[in-house]
Amino acid sequence: MLPALSRCWAPLSRRPPPPPLLVPARGRKSRHDPPAKSKAGRVKVPPPVDPAELLVVSERYRQYRLVLQALRTEFKQEVLRKQHEELCDRESGVEAMEEHRKLMAWNNAENERLREKREERLRREEEELQDRKLQGALNHATLMEDFLKQKEREVLQLQEEARNFITPENLDERIEECLDNPHNYNFAIDKDGRVVKRSVPS
Repeated sequence: MLPALSRCWAPLSRRPPPPPLLVPARGRKSRHDPPAKSKAGRVKVPPPVDPAELLVVSERYRQYRLVLQALRTEFKQEVLRKQHEELCDRESGVEAMEEHRKLMAWNNAENERLREKREERLRREEEELQDRKLQGALNHATLMEDFLKQKEREVLQLQEEARNFITPENLDERIEECLDNPHNYNFAIDKDGRVVKRSVPS
């Protein structure tokens, strides 16, 4: 049985191996290929966007970018600080520490000078503000005094005019006075305002 198997296996061993199986891949169209017939009249319409949702998303992205920028700045400062500390540690010289101490002393003195200057400026602005408020209060008081005087004059004038008002008490007296002193307003005037013709009432 073994010789028979060897005879059957011998031709198979001399056959070339089969080529590897390749999975067919679908290639992409080039930019010069025409569109498909099913998509010839297709109009690309962007999806609708809700304005309220867009506003919320934009605000959240803005806050995210601000937070991310703050974190990057903080990390960058930390890295720079560590690099500076490592550089100072490597140098570890008295001159570097002395220079650093001098610079810190100069920085503190400059900060103190600027603080005093800023306090002086704020104090001067406060005094100017108080002066402006006082001047405004004086102007307002003057205006109110003038207004009250004007109203008082108007009241006195009205009281003076009220003496000639016709009231139920002096109605008969005023009627008799009008009858005793009649006024004729039936007249004509020229261009200069002079009375040129007057008609006597019948």
